[in-house]
Amino acid sequence: MQLDIDFVRKQFPAFSQDTLKDQAFFENAGGSYACKQVIERLYRFYTERKVQPYSNYDASRLGGEEMDEAQVRLSAILGVEPDEVSFGPSTTQNTYVLANAFGNWLNDGDAIIVTNQDHEANTGPWRRLADRGIKVLEWQLDKDTGHLDITDLQKLLENRVKLVCFPHCSNVVGEINNVSKIVNLIQSFGAFVCVDGVSYAPHGLPNVGKIGADIYMFSSYKTYGPHQGVMVIRRRLGEKLPNQGHYFNAEYLSKRFTPAGPDHAQIAACAGIADYIDTLHMHHGGTASASATQRGEFVHDLMRAHETQIMPPLLDWATSKNSVRLLGPTEAKLRAPTVALDIKQNPKKVVKELALKGVMAGSGDFYAVRALEAHGIDTEKGVLRLSYVHYTKPEEIEKLVDALDTIM
Repeated sequence: MQLDIDFVRKQFPAFSQDTLKDQAFFENAGGSYACKQVIERLYRFYTERKVQPYSNYDASRLGGEEMDEAQVRLSAILGVEPDEVSFGPSTTQNTYVLANAFGNWLNDGDAIIVTNQDHEANTGPWRRLADRGIKVLEWQLDKDTGHLDITDLQKLLENRVKLVCFPHCSNVVGEINNVSKIVNLIQSFGAFVCVDGVSYAPHGLPNVGKIGADIYMFSSYKTYGPHQGVMVIRRRLGEKLPNQGHYFNAEYLSKRFTPAGPDHAQIAACAGIADYIDTLHMHHGGTASASATQRGEFVHDLMRAHETQIMPPLLDWATSKNSVRLLGPTEAKLRAPTVALDIKQNPKKVVKELALKGVMAGSGDFYAVRALEAHGIDTEKGVLRLSYVHYTKPEEIEKLVDALDTIM
C-alpha cells in the first residue's frame, strides 16, 4: 500500500498557507506541523469548552469528556490501559518528575544506566541522581558509527541495576534501536526500562504494549498535535514509585506523576492525533473491524514505508561527499529520517543559504551534546540536521539535495 501523499498533505493546513508556499520543511525533528483534526479540536475547546472541566453543565461536561477521550484513544493505539497514559507540560518536565520519584525510591548503591546517544532530556535528569548516592553507569555509543552495542549493555547490567534509560531513536544518530530485544535483556536482569520515544514517535506511534517498555515517552507537538508530553507508565512500576502529585490523587495512576495542573485544551486536542490516524487508516483501505491498536500499526507501517522509500537520494548524496560525515546508518531501513551531518562549512551559514532556496533546516547541538562529543564533533559548531516525516514529498527531497549540491 502506497501512502497517498496528496491526501495526507490536505490534512495539514500549513501546506495551504501563502507564507509557507514553496517551502520544503526539513526541521520536523524539532516539531511537526499540526494536522487539521488537532487544530479543529483545539479551536473548539477554546471557543466552546474553556471552562473548568468535569462539572455537570454542558460546556464543562463536554470538555472533560474530550480530555478523557484523548487518554482513552491514545492509550488504545499505544496498546496500554488508559490510566497508564499521563500528560504533562513537556517530555523534559515529565522526565524530571520521574527522576525525582526514582530518587526517592532507590537506595544507596543501586545503579541506573543511561546512554550518551540521548537527547539531554532523557539523560541529564537521571545523571543528577548521582548526587543522591545512586550509581550512574553510561552505556556508550561507538564513536565511529554511533551504534549502541547490546553486548556492552549486558556487561553493565551485572551492577545491581534498577533502571535503564535509552532512546528508541537518537535525535542526531538516527539509528532505530532494537527496543524489544533491549527491553527483554534488561527485564531478564530484573531492572525497569525507560524508553525515550521523542525522535521515533513522529514516524508512527509504536505499540508500547508489544515493545514491553515500563516507561515510554514522546512529545505530541512532534506527532502532529499540541505542545504536550505524553508518558506511558505501566502499572507494575507506576504503583511502586512514590506519588509525585497531590496526596489525594495518589490512588489514580495517571495523576501520580503530573504535579502540574493539566492543560485542559491541549490534552483534549490530542484526541485529534487519533482522529488523524483513523482518517489515514480508512482512506488507505484499512478494515472497519480493526482495533485502535491495529489501526495505529497499519498507519505506522504506511508512514515508515514512505519515509524509507524517499530517503536514499539524501543518504546517497551525504555518503558521496568527502566534506560530509553522516552520523548513523547509511541504510534507510535502519534509521529514522533525521539526518545529522558533520560538515566542513559552518552549519549556521549553510542553513541561511538553504533558507534562501526555500529549504527550512536546522543547525546546532540539538541538546545532544554528549552524542556529538562522543563523535569528536565541535559542539560550538554543531551539525547540519535535515529531518522530515511522512508528509514530505519525493520532490522536496530532490529540492533539498539540489540546494545542498549548489551550496556545498
